[in-house]
Amino acid sequence: MPWRFDLAHTSIEFSARHMMITTVRGRFKQWSGTIELDEAHPEATRISVQIDAASLDSNQPQRDAHLKSADFLDVEHYPTITFTSTRVEPLSETTGKLYGDLTIRGVTRPVVLDVSLEGRSRDWQGQRRLGFTATTSLNRTDWGLNWNVALEAGGWLVSERVDVRIEAELVEEASAAGQESQAQTAGTQG
Repeated sequence: MPWRFDLAHTSIEFSARHMMITTVRGRFKQWSGTIELDEAHPEATRISVQIDAASLDSNQPQRDAHLKSADFLDVEHYPTITFTSTRVEPLSETTGKLYGDLTIRGVTRPVVLDVSLEGRSRDWQGQRRLGFTATTSLNRTDWGLNWNVALEAGGWLVSERVDVRIEAELVEEASAAGQESQAQTAGTQG
């Protein structure tokens, strides 16, 4: 069954250590994706996401410009980050692992996300909704994001480890299409 991401209630966020003493957080503000979710057979689920790399926002313009530069994401030459699922491994009724290929700066590497179903509901229009959290940790150097500065006291200015957290709210397409059809019919009869 096709579902769609509710973009207003979904976020793709990242965090990394700065100077080994604090955590800097950011997010991507523009992205799109498709999802084919089979609730009866979650292992058949397929997900594809395309992220506008230039939409990165860490709430500090100078840092954002550096992260978008050739030192890191090189958004001028690699404007899109993509994720394509390869398989889903259900672990329980509410947890699983999502395996896929992540492409950053033209480099594709496998990743595994830990996924948990946060809940099911119907909205005020009767549309079915599902909430998921997905997390993973990446070593940014695996994708060629190698820039760094050694600290005088030891360690590095920017950690190699980047934590990713996705909060996703999905809306069932069949329900959404039915609601749109009803609204269009009501609009033509009014």
